[in-house]
Amino acid sequence: MEEGEMTIPHLFTCPISLDLFTDPVTLCTGQTYDRSSIQKWLAAGNLTCPVTMQKLHDPSLVPNHNLRHLIQQWREMGHRLHPDYFTTIDPLVSLKHSLSSPSSTFLEKLQALQKVMDLTDETDSLLIEMGFLPLLLKLVFEMVDPGFSQDYVNFVEQGLVCVLRFLPLGELECLNMLKEGSNLESFVVLFERGSMMMKQSLCHIVGLISSSSATRELCRMIGKNQRLLNMVICVVKQNSEISEAGIQAISALCCLESNREKLVQQGLIDGLVTYIWNSEKKERSLAAMAMARIEQVLGSESAKEALIKNPNGVKAVVKMVFRVSEEEGSESAVNSLMKVCEGSLEAREKAIVSGGLTQLLLLLQSQCSGRTKTKATTLLKLL
Repeated sequence: MEEGEMTIPHLFTCPISLDLFTDPVTLCTGQTYDRSSIQKWLAAGNLTCPVTMQKLHDPSLVPNHNLRHLIQQWREMGHRLHPDYFTTIDPLVSLKHSLSSPSSTFLEKLQALQKVMDLTDETDSLLIEMGFLPLLLKLVFEMVDPGFSQDYVNFVEQGLVCVLRFLPLGELECLNMLKEGSNLESFVVLFERGSMMMKQSLCHIVGLISSSSATRELCRMIGKNQRLLNMVICVVKQNSEISEAGIQAISALCCLESNREKLVQQGLIDGLVTYIWNSEKKERSLAAMAMARIEQVLGSESAKEALIKNPNGVKAVVKMVFRVSEEEGSESAVNSLMKVCEGSLEAREKAIVSGGLTQLLLLLQSQCSGRTKTKATTLLKLL
């Protein structure tokens, strides 16, 4: 039977031509079109997505290899797929419609999202093919409710969890939608006014942004946003259950030297010192991560000054030199003390008063590496 005489599955038809896809490509909005059809649309001067009418911040056309593969399977099987396939597809199409429909309330969107979250992991790749990831990003960062109603808060909390579930399977480039000023502002507002759960998820997203070369420019933009940096540092200073995510976000942002200086200007040293000073045994691995970030930024004179001026600054670093049953962080602490003590009598005096000599002697008697012991010996002589 010819394809023209067959009923083509809705998922396999281009929304513009209504014909079977021959070269499916996906826009930044998550909508998929046949390449020739969308190219004609764009060539005509249109700067929006034909289905959603959303302005295209990025006109790139990304080949949808997964959809092309499904269509190829469908053709090879004589236009037949396993009966369970469309049993799966139809509910997903309905869920996507409920999420994207302007008439759906946040409660209705939340109910649809909960059904998506209840699906097994095996369905995730299909959800990615259908454009759920860019759709969720659009809903979370382009539909901020000024009143922060409870239904809205619940939807955004679950939306962010779902985004984090899909991001490892999709393209991190889709996060570049945050480069638009209004979307980045929404990100900041959610951080400022959102729940602890929202802030934790947003910290994880910052970490993912910093991990990819495809989103490197966005990472720089975040580093220039003083409000956002301040909020991440505040999360760390609170020493709450989400401080771990804050420490990881800061560590990720520090991949760029320009971000490190901006973080120092926003009070990074005070935030990390507060975290280390208040950290409990269960969080010591994160204290070591915080200590490594202090060492990393101490090439800056402003960072050294902030550490020395903080009442607990040198004390916190001395505390990290030697901890019973915990070697991690010792080398960073010794290196940090070397950096601040070499050019500051005040820092050396604070290190001695804080028990630095005793800590270094204990470290030398421990099972730490030879390199750390060598540095500790050098520091002892300096003090």
